[in-house]
Amino acid sequence: MRYLHTMVRVADVDASLDFYCNKLGLKEVRRHTNEKGRYTLIFLAAPGDAPAADQRAPLVELTYNWDPEDYKGGRNFGHLAYEVDDIYATCQNLMDKGVVINRPPRDGNMAFIKSPDGISIELLQKGSPKAPAEPWLSMPNTGSW
Repeated sequence: MRYLHTMVRVADVDASLDFYCNKLGLKEVRRHTNEKGRYTLIFLAAPGDAPAADQRAPLVELTYNWDPEDYKGGRNFGHLAYEVDDIYATCQNLMDKGVVINRPPRDGNMAFIKSPDGISIELLQKGSPKAPAEPWLSMPNTGSW
């Protein structure tokens, strides 16, 4: 398992980039826009990590949802993300230990669980997604993530 990033939702991209980059000194290392999903992801690295930001350094992910939302109760803090060698084996191991898989890896790529304190944790398949497989393919979401 490898730590990947921490996600924070932002309401104003320009104000956020001014704070994180111009004031705090982080560097933008990549950006992904998803028109269908109506969001933009901006990944930032600390100055000492920026040269290694080829997906080896931990990053801050700024998530800008195009549709306005009032982020109350800490909803602007999104999740911790970890890359795992085998998403299915990891999820099965967690379930065997009593952990609820809130968002099963139906796509063979991504799952979400929650800590006892309600912190969302994203698990991402290392490399290419695995082929969709049961029981994950038909497993419903449980709660929120």
